[in-house]
Amino acid sequence: MGPIPKLPLVFLITTLLFLTAFIGLSESNSDQVAELLSLQARSKSGLIRLDDHSLSRFLTSVKTPRPYWVLIFFDAAKLHDKHELHLKELRSEFALVASSFIENNEDPSSSSHAKLFFCDIEFQDSQHSFAQFGVNSLPHIRLIGPNHSLKESQQMDQGDFSRLAESMSEFIESKTKLVVGPIQRPPMISKKQIMFATIAWLIWLPFIGKKIISGKTLLHDPRIWLSGAVFIYFFSVSGAMHNIIRKMPMFLVDRNDPSKLIFFYQGSGMQLGTEGFTVGFLYTIVGLLLAFLTRVLVTVRNVKVQRIVMIIALLVSFWAVKKVVYLDNWKTGYGVHAFWPSSWN
Repeated sequence: MGPIPKLPLVFLITTLLFLTAFIGLSESNSDQVAELLSLQARSKSGLIRLDDHSLSRFLTSVKTPRPYWVLIFFDAAKLHDKHELHLKELRSEFALVASSFIENNEDPSSSSHAKLFFCDIEFQDSQHSFAQFGVNSLPHIRLIGPNHSLKESQQMDQGDFSRLAESMSEFIESKTKLVVGPIQRPPMISKKQIMFATIAWLIWLPFIGKKIISGKTLLHDPRIWLSGAVFIYFFSVSGAMHNIIRKMPMFLVDRNDPSKLIFFYQGSGMQLGTEGFTVGFLYTIVGLLLAFLTRVLVTVRNVKVQRIVMIIALLVSFWAVKKVVYLDNWKTGYGVHAFWPSSWN
């Protein structure tokens, strides 16, 4: 059996350099994951605030493939007062997804642990980063995969956050194959508040029972029921439930003149809060006048007073209805026309 041939020196040096580079890259990636985990732990919501420097450190200067995904929320504090953008609400929901992911995958044995980091970038501090991603409008959320460059990253469409945290979670799971888990929404009432309310209720229970037996509670006051009926009527005809469900603002800022506010939006596609409350107020006036005429005025014995009040009530009601018809015609283009009976022609 002949001697074993010696490996070429060049091959040994190349292998050694490759192993050294691989080990160095693995150590570098591990250090960055550890640093990201440290930044994540310092944040109350789990969001990591990035700037131009940290973006380069964790994304652009790292050789692919990176051992983690990054989801970035692009924010601008100056635009938080523009209610039509819903930036504050979306950022809050984004932070909720981040905290839920961290809580559901905090066990190191989890397959999704330390594989996804949630970050945000503020425009005022990181304008260069906005330019690198080509972000020119908000809201904007971008997902950067382990093999993605900034230009290859995936943008979250508006439909992907239409249902807020839940739809964001679905987007993440479909793109990354990582498990976000159930959204951990904080309870509306904390345990301390529930305990305090229970103690207060137990203290007041004997006094409330005594009032109920004697018939001296607010529920026995007809004025309370009257006020409640008027409020429910106004709430129903003013579109308040529509404003709550759709989160409609009371007014908009004119894009052509930021110092000007728009309270009435022309077009049937959208209704502002002020429009609904104005129409509801006019309807309520007519309803209250009708109730006054049928329940109070009929008890007045002076016929002359009855006629004068009746005429005034009819004129005010006619004015209110005319304003409602005018606003509907201005907004939708539909008109309301009166027709004489055919027998009168």
